[in-house]
Amino acid sequence: MSDTIMSLTETANTETARKAMIDSQLRTSGVNEEFVLRRMNTVPREAFLPQDKASLAYIDRSVPIGPDAHLASPLFYGKLLLEAAPTASDRVLIVEGGTGYMAELVRPLVSEMTVISAKDAAEGSALKGTYSMILVDGAIECLSDGLIAALEEEGTVITGLVLRGVTRLASGRKVVGHLSLEPVEDLGIPVLRAFEKSKGWTFS
Repeated sequence: MSDTIMSLTETANTETARKAMIDSQLRTSGVNEEFVLRRMNTVPREAFLPQDKASLAYIDRSVPIGPDAHLASPLFYGKLLLEAAPTASDRVLIVEGGTGYMAELVRPLVSEMTVISAKDAAEGSALKGTYSMILVDGAIECLSDGLIAALEEEGTVITGLVLRGVTRLASGRKVVGHLSLEPVEDLGIPVLRAFEKSKGWTFS
């Protein structure tokens, strides 16, 4: 098979897989909003994976890439976009999961976007300015003070949340300087270790 024919075959296969992802993973789970489906049909997940894992791009689970990176499941991104409903007036901070996929989904939907690593976000070392929305590509145990400070008043956060050992999609709004996260739905979400709470002393 020539390289050209192989390329066309691979393209057809991934387009079929992307359509199956939308029909069997997103629509059947209540993700039907056109802007979400359009973005997830447009952005090829396989382009954000190493070549040896590209065949896993459209499975219904997250794909780990080394110790500190992941491509979360399609349903996580679909539900997150649905909950966030970003608009052209939003200035968004993306806390990166290590692939750049979420940023590419969100980019054309908002007016401004900044991407930061999970490590830098947890430490607050590279946070400048404020944002109307913060989206976290993974599950965290708690929001850092730096992230809360970077969210403008009445701004929203959509993130994965680790609660009693279970990962959930969660959202929160900053009101009078305070923000609390409320669970939206249980989902399998990769955990961002940079946001783990410090463990106190325990007795055995």
